[in-house]
Amino acid sequence: MDKQSVLQERFGFRSFRDGQEALIDAILSGRDVFGVMPTGGGKSLCYQIPALLLEGLTLVVSPLISLMKDQVAALKEAGIPAAFLNSSLTPAQQREVLRRAGLGANRLIYVAPERLLTDSFLAFAAGQRISLLAVDEAHCVSQWGQDFRPNYLDITAFVRRLSRRPVLAAFTATATAEVGEDVVRLLELREPLRLVTGFDRPNLFFDVRRERNKTAWLRDYLEAHRDKSGIVYCATRKTVEQLCEKLRAAGFAATRYHAGLDDAERRENQEDFAFDRATVMVATNAFGMGIDKSNVSFVIHYNMPKNIESYYQEAGRAGRDGAPADCVLLFSPGDVITAEYLIQNGSDREQLDEETQTRLLIRDMKRLRQMQAYCKTDGCYRAFLLDYFGEAHRPTCDRCGNCVQREEPAGETVEEDITLAAQKILSCVRRVERKNGVGLGETMLVLVLAGSRDKTLLSREYDLLPTYGIMKETKRPLLHEYIRELVKQGYLLRPPGDYDVLITSEKAENVLFQNEQVLWRHAGQKKHTPQRQKTAVSGKPGAADQDLFDQLRTLRAELARQAGVPAYLIFHDATLLNIASAKPSTEAELLAISGVGEQKAKKYGQAVLAVIAEWKQEQQAKMPAKAKKKEPQPPLRLTPEQLARYVCDPDGISMTEFARRLTALKDANEAGELTGRQLSDQLLAEGYLKEQSSEADNLRRRPTPAGESVGITLTERTGKDGRPFTMVTLTEQAQRWLLIRLSEGLIME
Repeated sequence: MDKQSVLQERFGFRSFRDGQEALIDAILSGRDVFGVMPTGGGKSLCYQIPALLLEGLTLVVSPLISLMKDQVAALKEAGIPAAFLNSSLTPAQQREVLRRAGLGANRLIYVAPERLLTDSFLAFAAGQRISLLAVDEAHCVSQWGQDFRPNYLDITAFVRRLSRRPVLAAFTATATAEVGEDVVRLLELREPLRLVTGFDRPNLFFDVRRERNKTAWLRDYLEAHRDKSGIVYCATRKTVEQLCEKLRAAGFAATRYHAGLDDAERRENQEDFAFDRATVMVATNAFGMGIDKSNVSFVIHYNMPKNIESYYQEAGRAGRDGAPADCVLLFSPGDVITAEYLIQNGSDREQLDEETQTRLLIRDMKRLRQMQAYCKTDGCYRAFLLDYFGEAHRPTCDRCGNCVQREEPAGETVEEDITLAAQKILSCVRRVERKNGVGLGETMLVLVLAGSRDKTLLSREYDLLPTYGIMKETKRPLLHEYIRELVKQGYLLRPPGDYDVLITSEKAENVLFQNEQVLWRHAGQKKHTPQRQKTAVSGKPGAADQDLFDQLRTLRAELARQAGVPAYLIFHDATLLNIASAKPSTEAELLAISGVGEQKAKKYGQAVLAVIAEWKQEQQAKMPAKAKKKEPQPPLRLTPEQLARYVCDPDGISMTEFARRLTALKDANEAGELTGRQLSDQLLAEGYLKEQSSEADNLRRRPTPAGESVGITLTERTGKDGRPFTMVTLTEQAQRWLLIRLSEGLIME
């Protein structure tokens, strides 16, 4: 058996993903490797496939019990013998795992790092031919990583104790260049193949929202995604408890996870989430790396994390099956204060010397400022993240909140004179600069302007400033908007350094002393329905296949119940979507679908095909006995004389009306017609329109910049029922442009 056969027959994939084949080939040739691959990028296959092709045993060092259980369960579903060794097993069970491994019954053993140097495991390892040692979540070996685990340093000592050094393969999803160097050095990798396949996750939709009422927003979001499974991350245990209780009271199947719960409850709650008995997991970062649940459709950060590495790793738990998923961070200035407290009072550095503790504290505060900058950027969120990890990228994307907002047609904008507000804010910053010699953070600046009685503010005697409370009548969210606008226009600056403060620029002099006008252009008031906000596409099949998809999900749930495993281990949602779309009739056709290997086809194929066959019969029965096919109309062909009779509408008209008026120009005995749909499809194919659904106005197609250049635009109209709606409109310019194209013989077929 070769690597391609293993990939297809055991795992159900027809081709390797980016980087997988090169890493597998290097391992099989006896070379160490270090792979940095995004979550969901297929890291595990890079050592699981070699494990089935190499002689001897493969050890996988993994940091979490839950991760080991998920990986082993998935391997067994694929018919691959594997086991794990950790504290969740009784001594008798541990001895049985080692006995079976010694007999060759298990090709892969997952082991916790703290077990490597125990006498019993060293004795076992001494008698085995260990061909490959794979290190999962390898960034844990570096104290500069966000998840440093001292036990990972035991890996090198363990390898040195072996009579024969195995191939070492280290993998992680999040590693800066500095952490990567640490991994190679500390694990003593020998001239490894170093491969970074990229950090981008195209299926993830990134957004940052500033909501006055986070809980209300979250309830609305979950209501709109009741059929989806997701994680809500909170900064503290207290917030987890309170939020979980509120969501349960609102009728959501929510559970909780944090380090303050006993082991039994954490295990039970995690299993409830894995088996979809609870669809929402509210957790601290203790619900950590290696969560292998593939059908997580959203990750909401209720509070801002302490650094971008943690955020990207946690957000990356969404969409592991490749389906579209949302990653939304609900930011508020108070999150910064909480993060600073957690950094300054954390216990993860207690075992280090004072000098190292200080260096790590400075590093962590710097990372926090970078996390803040992400939350405040008005640029592409994806570009910001990829910049941080040093990956080249396009300047914008169409899969984040800021880029989507820019692509949407501009609505009504308001130009507001905020000169007086700007003078008050700039004056306050200037007085702080005179008092302290440095600027002031945005959060504290708002508190001073609002006249807060915050203890820190009072201890620094900011209440004695003449500008203290000067804007107490202004709502605080609006103060933040004013300040960000002044930063955007260059009146306030954020100097480089570890502390995120604001100072006045030279440009501010003109506002303060020469009464220069400051104008703020912003969107007018809009009706906003949180549950309809633009996020990731739903990932659902078309309407015609939805019923079949639902039936397949019901079957999967029953098969999972019988097997005693989570549903996603039977088939991922993405695989079910492909099955619902392809509607295979034979096992061979089922095997052609990505994610369906021979083992799963053998175990579940007949049940799946039976559901599809029954569905097809139901659809056939629903069809009218003598359904007549409508003969298609030939395309509309008009002479130049007929086109000359068309009178352009100066107010603009819809494509449907334009097509109707053109069709009316043909003679009564001439065949042919033009519909608005035909016209829309043609403009879409030629790049003058684009598909971009908007749940806010149900408009599916919108003009591209090319379309706007020829006069295709969007117009707000009011329907007969009095409700406003948006439609694609052909201005007089667009009508003339289309008439010219039609006169040149470019007929819409």
